[in-house]
Amino acid sequence: MATVEVLTSEVVVPAEETPSGGLWLSNLDLAARRGYTPTVYFFRSNGEPGFFAADTVKGSLARALVAFYPLAGRLGVDGAGRVQVDCTGEGAVFVTARSGYALDDLMREFVPCRAMRDLLVPATPTPDPPCALLFVQVTYLRCGGVVLGQAMHHSVCDARGAAHFFETWASIARGDAAADAPVPPCFDHGLLAARPGPARAVLYDHPEYKPDPEPPVDAAGGSDYSSAILTMTRAQVGAFKARCPGASTFRAVAALVWRCACRARALPPEAETRLYSMIDMRARLDPPLPAGYFGNAVVRTSVSATAGEVLSNPVGHAARRALAVTSQGGDYARSLVDYLEGVDAMDLPRSGISRAHLRAISWMGMSLHDSDFGWGAPAFMGPALMYYSGFVYVLNAAGKGGGLALVLSLEPETMPEFRKVFAEELARLEVV
Repeated sequence: MATVEVLTSEVVVPAEETPSGGLWLSNLDLAARRGYTPTVYFFRSNGEPGFFAADTVKGSLARALVAFYPLAGRLGVDGAGRVQVDCTGEGAVFVTARSGYALDDLMREFVPCRAMRDLLVPATPTPDPPCALLFVQVTYLRCGGVVLGQAMHHSVCDARGAAHFFETWASIARGDAAADAPVPPCFDHGLLAARPGPARAVLYDHPEYKPDPEPPVDAAGGSDYSSAILTMTRAQVGAFKARCPGASTFRAVAALVWRCACRARALPPEAETRLYSMIDMRARLDPPLPAGYFGNAVVRTSVSATAGEVLSNPVGHAARRALAVTSQGGDYARSLVDYLEGVDAMDLPRSGISRAHLRAISWMGMSLHDSDFGWGAPAFMGPALMYYSGFVYVLNAAGKGGGLALVLSLEPETMPEFRKVFAEELARLEVV
């Protein structure tokens, strides 16, 4: 593996004065995984002499931090000891580096893992107050390509919020007119506050926010897992969806991965297996959250079945079971927020899942995969690190082909069999 030489490390502050003070975080913010989410964007050189010039990237970041000023702050605590964002304007960490990798070689070797994360994303501190909230690294490759790596604190926002920030940053870097800029962010986390005492109602059990009875795997990012990036063409996705009537693309693909994982793990027919996911509640609440809501607005959900049920039925059955994971309405989110008001949301179980289970996360339909800073869309975008085995991200593949990329982690002894089983499932579609 090639090494990286750090060229510069500095702090980028907002280009203008920004609001100061404490920013209240909702129970969903506090219940999110306490840590950073590292992602990478690979860009192929377009031959221009100013391709990803550091001053241009820094200048546009400084301007983006004016609108998204909490990211220039620090994680803090209020007088009662509750975690909040201290909007101090201290800035984001910005690193430039140089690597001996060529982009094509890097793309052949890349899978999310600790080594790649450490190579392409800045080191981050312990994710507790006080700590910076955004770290960025621009790595220049020997072929002229660039990797943009970043780590954003999950207590500040979810994936859709991160996509909103990068969409805005990219728009500024491109020099878009104000009328073409994304909607401004909304930081009113009080919209997700628990209801007053008499109106508070926990209508659901919310097992996803309680300790797993089975021993979970480690979630520190250094656990024993093998990761892979698998692709499905647009034609394969369409053919597979046809086998899952009524299912969304994400539900159908999550059901496929769930089924393949059960087979690859050789789970006994009577073993319980659970499919976990997240639901974005922005549009499901009544009234819906503002279009620019910047925070954590996703909730964990899950559905369980026996391995025998998942494997003995057509995959469409698993897709229908997966429907329960993604069909909850706004009352579910309100119930969860009220439930979290009665527990210590900062001390919830965050240590992974049992090795019989799977967690599927959708990054589909977001602008993450086509963030164009003025030099073209990325050749690849994805997570730089997985947290434990049994985790899959489903995201739009780069380019205009309409396919999907599945970024997956499993136990090292399971991954070879999963690849075989997954390939067999695709072969059954008889699609080139």
